[in-house]
Amino acid sequence: MPTPEATETLVLDTHVWVWLMQGASELKPALRKRLQAAARNGGLRVSVISVWEVAMLEAKGRLVFAEDCQQWVRRALAAPGLRLEPLSTEVAIASTRLPGHFRGDLADRMLIATARELGGLLVTADRAVLQYARRGHLRVVPA
Repeated sequence: MPTPEATETLVLDTHVWVWLMQGASELKPALRKRLQAAARNGGLRVSVISVWEVAMLEAKGRLVFAEDCQQWVRRALAAPGLRLEPLSTEVAIASTRLPGHFRGDLADRMLIATARELGGLLVTADRAVLQYARRGHLRVVPA
């Protein structure tokens, strides 16, 4: 019988995607194992909005890569088991109609809507998103 981790869909918040690709110590070993299990089972996703957010942060100098941003994104999206989640019309609309009250920025709203539309969990360390999840509007995996 498969474990819940083996069949779950995990949507990476942008910072978690960057941490994972850069091997950052912010990710605890137990979370790394869970992400690897999701990758093996086709459940590890990154939203196209995270590609946009990475490019914006890099353009503003808030992220610095050892390679061109386009190359970093191409390499990061080629990680084994990682799937790019496109921006659907359903997610675009759902991001404007999130339940409860969420003041987050565009990227956060899109990531929340993506996780909700997929029936997945958002992997995040973002305090505002974690607080929103505590109110029962989103399933998360704290990073």
